[in-house]
Amino acid sequence: MHHIILTALLLSVTLSVSSGGKVLVFPLDGSHWVNMKVLVEELHSRGHSITLVRASDSWYIKEESPHYSTITIPNAGTFVQEFFGTFGKRMLNIRKEKKFSWTHLMLQFEVINMISEMNRQMCEMMAMMFQDKDADIWLMRNDFTFEFPRPTMPNVVYMSGFQCKPARPLPVDLEEFVQSSGEHGVIIMSLGTVFAELPSHITEEIAAAFAQLPQKVIWRHTGAKPSTLGNNTLLVNWMPQNDLLGHPKTKVFVAHGGTNGVQEAIYHGIPIVGLPIVFDQPDNLSRMVARGTAKVLDIATLDRAVFVETLRAVLYEPSYRENMQRLSRIHHDQPMKPLDRAIFWIEFVMRNGGAPHLRTQSFRMSWVAYHSIDVILTLLMALLLSVIIIFLAIKKCFSVLFKKKVKSD
Repeated sequence: MHHIILTALLLSVTLSVSSGGKVLVFPLDGSHWVNMKVLVEELHSRGHSITLVRASDSWYIKEESPHYSTITIPNAGTFVQEFFGTFGKRMLNIRKEKKFSWTHLMLQFEVINMISEMNRQMCEMMAMMFQDKDADIWLMRNDFTFEFPRPTMPNVVYMSGFQCKPARPLPVDLEEFVQSSGEHGVIIMSLGTVFAELPSHITEEIAAAFAQLPQKVIWRHTGAKPSTLGNNTLLVNWMPQNDLLGHPKTKVFVAHGGTNGVQEAIYHGIPIVGLPIVFDQPDNLSRMVARGTAKVLDIATLDRAVFVETLRAVLYEPSYRENMQRLSRIHHDQPMKPLDRAIFWIEFVMRNGGAPHLRTQSFRMSWVAYHSIDVILTLLMALLLSVIIIFLAIKKCFSVLFKKKVKSD
C-alpha cells in the first residue's frame, strides 16, 4: 500500500439511452469502502445505475443496498477482520523485540499471500484492470497538500479528501464532555477499526500519559480498561471522528496514520501525534512530519514520559497547528470540491465515450521502443565501432613504427 491509492476502480463506464449511465465498480474492502461508498451514493443520486463487485465474506460492503446492485464472488476461505488485528499485534511484538528486518519482511509476505490465495478471482480482476491499456481516467485519492510533487499524465485526477465533510453537531453527552474541557481543549485518539484493541502494556502507558495532561481525552478503545486511566479520559467503542476533528475545542489528533484520518485532519486543520503500526501508515505520517504538522513515535516501544513530552510539544508549540491550518487552507482553496471533480470526470467519460485524448501514447509502442532498447543498441554499436577503429588505428601506427625501426637497424 502506498500513496497512489485508487479510491475508485471503475471497470466499465457506459452511457445508456436515458440520462443516467451504467457504472461497474470494483471497490476495496475495509476503510477503502468508506470512501468508495461516498462516491457510489453521489453517482446514484445523479441518476446513474451502479453495479458493484463484492466478495462473499466482505467486511463492510452489504449485498443489498438502495444505491447499487451487487455481483457477489464466492471466496475459498473466510477473510476475517480479526486476522489483521492479530497481524498488528505480531508486528508490534517484532518491533518491540528489535527483530524488524527479515521477520517483518516475511510477515508482510504472509499477508500478501493470504489475500492473494483467498481472493484469487478478485486479485486477477484487479490485475486485469491495472494492465488495461484502454483505461481513460484514473481517480487518485491524493493531492499535493499531502503528497510530494511529481509529474503525472492529464488522465490522472486527484481527489484527496473527497469524503471529508463539515463537522456536524456532536451527540449531547459527547458535547457536554468536550465543553467540560474548558480552555484546555480536547485530544482525540483513534487507531482505526482493525487496531482499536492494543496489547495491555501499550494501553497502560498511553492511559498514564493522558492522565498527566490537563486536556480532556476521547479515546476509541475496545479492549480492557487500563488501570492507569485518568478521570480526564473517556473510552468509547466508536466516535464521530470527522465531527470531533471539526470541533473548535479539538487540539490534537492521536492517530495510526491511515489515509482517511490524515486527510480528515488536513481538512479540519488538526495537528497529529502519529503511532503508525503497519502498511502505508508510516509512509503517510512521514509526509506530515516533513510538513511540520506531526510528530511520530514507535508505538511498539511507547513510553509514557516520551508520549507526554510529544503530546505537549504538539499541543503547545504553535508551529504544528499553524502548519496544519495552512495545509487546510490550501486544501480548501480549490476551484471545485474533490467529490465534484471526481463525479465530473466520471460523467465526462460517459458523455464522450471515453477520453483517449488524455492517455499517453506510450502503450502503442513496443517494449523495445518503450525502453529505448533500439537506441541503446545503436549507441553501443557506435561505441564498439569507435573502439575497433581506434584499436586498428593504434595497431597500424605501431606496425609502421616497428617496420621503420627494423629498417634502421
